[in-house]
Amino acid sequence: MYSVFSYGSMIADRVRTDAYVQALRQAVRPGSVVLDIGTGTGIFAMLACRFGARRVYAIEPDDAISVAREAAAANGFSERIEFIQELSTRVTLPEQANIIISDLRGILPLFQHHLPAIMDARKRLLAPDGILIPRRDSLWAAIAQAPELYKEHAAVWEDDIHNLTLISGRRFAINTWRKGRMKPEQMLTEPECLATLDYKTLDSCDISAELTWTALREGVAHGISIWFDTSLIGGVGFSNAPGSQELIYGSAFFPLAEPVTLSPDDTISVAIRADLVGDDYIWRWDTRVTGRNSPGEVKANFTQSTFFATPLSLAQLRKRASNHAPSLNEDGQIEHFILSLMDGKTSLEETAHRVSDKFPEHFAKWSDALTRVSELSLKFSR
Repeated sequence: MYSVFSYGSMIADRVRTDAYVQALRQAVRPGSVVLDIGTGTGIFAMLACRFGARRVYAIEPDDAISVAREAAAANGFSERIEFIQELSTRVTLPEQANIIISDLRGILPLFQHHLPAIMDARKRLLAPDGILIPRRDSLWAAIAQAPELYKEHAAVWEDDIHNLTLISGRRFAINTWRKGRMKPEQMLTEPECLATLDYKTLDSCDISAELTWTALREGVAHGISIWFDTSLIGGVGFSNAPGSQELIYGSAFFPLAEPVTLSPDDTISVAIRADLVGDDYIWRWDTRVTGRNSPGEVKANFTQSTFFATPLSLAQLRKRASNHAPSLNEDGQIEHFILSLMDGKTSLEETAHRVSDKFPEHFAKWSDALTRVSELSLKFSR
């Protein structure tokens, strides 16, 4: 969840915000019904009203929606905006929207449940001739020379600290991607299109591609830079490509397992996959570099994945095995007991007293039990 400060940073990104405002102004007609998914502090919902929308449904699961409600009241739009604190996939509207506007991306558009939410909203909540903003995101990739970014991934694990080796951590760090802004002069290849996400027709939240580049010049390849361009509506969009004005999103840096020295006309082939598993994406990037002088000369051959970025003990792996028959530990027993009392009749106060009586070794004070009960209420109660 974002803080109000983070929402403020997004609003302050004028390239992003002004483009969305221009798209809304172009799309909204008098009487339009607008759905704002991930409304945050409500700026797009209010602007839709200003541009003539009859009704705006503003959906936001975060408590920042209370800021949006206050802002709507202060600007005189409360009567036309219905605020709904929930995930959009759990919402049913009394009418279909003519326009759906959203910005659910992270550094890249493949972020948590962004794509499933858009696909669901398009199918259930958008009128047949409705408009999606954004209309399309295109992901681009290029091989980059980025020694400083690479150092942040690898250096601490390669250096002896107080005469201790920490090399065992390197293999986890090198399978992790991160935000990393690039300059055009850091690119060792031309960009290639990794994927185009056409939100009007998108039917999968996963992507895969095989990209091949020819090195433009001599340099050291440290990783793959990935960014996106967006088309919000006809003629309106923005890009966070290297050399463009910096945006709130940034770009992604996927390190290579080892730096590779390239010569002009070397061939770099990368097979990239991103699969939504649970609440986030598992990325895989397999890299092969062949030399220009001999087609058989393999300079590098790496297999990397964010799956390998998380240390897993044997004990934890056994708990995930399909044949594992789990029993509740004490924390699980506490949560099970609390959930069993969420029957629509028992107050949180009474629940907390019963929990602290049943598990006194876990709750020194009744207020500690109330905090635990309230957290579960926020997560699971209606």
